Amino acid sequence: MTTEQENREQQLIERVLASFDGTPDPRLKELMRALTRHLHDFVRETRLTEEEWQRAIAFLTATGHATDRNRQEFILLSDVLGVSMQTVTVNNEAHRDATEATVFGPFFVDGSPAIPPGGDIAGGAPGRPCWVEGTVTDTAGQPVAGARIEVWEADDDGRYDVQYDDGRTAARGHLHTGADGGYRFWAIEPTPYPIPDDGPVGELLAATGRSPMRASHLHFMVTAEGHRTLVTHIFVRGDELLAADSVFGVRDSLIKDFVPQPAGTPAPDGRDLDGNSWSRVWFEIVLAPAG
Repeated sequence: MTTEQENREQQLIERVLASFDGTPDPRLKELMRALTRHLHDFVRETRLTEEEWQRAIAFLTATGHATDRNRQEFILLSDVLGVSMQTVTVNNEAHRDATEATVFGPFFVDGSPAIPPGGDIAGGAPGRPCWVEGTVTDTAGQPVAGARIEVWEADDDGRYDVQYDDGRTAARGHLHTGADGGYRFWAIEPTPYPIPDDGPVGELLAATGRSPMRASHLHFMVTAEGHRTLVTHIFVRGDELLAADSVFGVRDSLIKDFVPQPAGTPAPDGRDLDGNSWSRVWFEIVLAPAG
C-alpha cells in the first residue's frame, strides 16, 4: 500500500471519529468512536471488497426479516459469534464462589406458569422426568429465602414451546425458594438440540462448517433483592457436545450429574411414574451481591 493510500484511509477514519465529538452522552460517544475504529480496522485489515460488503448488508437484512415475536435471529447471530457469551463474561465478574453465568438465549418468555415446590414444569412436553433440587445461598453461605427461580428448556424433540404454532406453554415455569433457600421441581431431562438453522445464521454455520447443535441444558434465571440477577444453565455430564456447544455457553462449573434412576425407583415426592425410569440432579446456586 502506498503512503498516499494509507493517508487517505486514515484521514477518513479521523473525519468519522470527529463527527461524534459533539455527542452529549459521553458513554454513547465512547461506544460510537470505538465501534467506528474497529469497523474501519476490519475493512482495512481484510481489504474488504465492495461485493463482500454488499453480501454482508444482504445477510444482515435477511437476519432482520427472519426475526419476529417468537424468533430473534440477531440473538442467534450474537450467540454463534460468541459475542453474547463475551458480554455475559464481561458483565458478570467473578465474585468468590458465586455461580457462573451463561447466555440468556432467544427463548425466554415472560409470564411463565407459577408452580409450587415440587411442581412440574413439563406441561405435557415429551421427555424423561427429571427431579431437580438444590439451594440458593449468598456468597457467605446464608440461605436466600423467597428467591424467584425461572426455568425453561427444550422438549425431547429439541424444540421450545414457542417454536410450535399451537400456542402451547410447556417446559417452563417459575417458583420461589423456601425459608431454608431450598427449591425442588420436576422437569424433563435435557437433551441436545440444534439452534434454529433454517435462516441466515444457519446458512452462515453451514458455510463455515460449524454445527448448530447445543449441548443438553436446563435454563435458570434467579432473582432476589440485594443480589445480582443470575442467568445460567446446567449441563449434562457426559454429553458429547460439551466441548462443541454452538453458542460457547458451557462452563465446567455448570456441568452436573443427572443421575439415572431405574424404572420402579420411588420418586422423592411419592409421584407415580407408571414404572418408568427418571433422573435427578442437584444444583447449588450461589448469588453474588448486587452492584
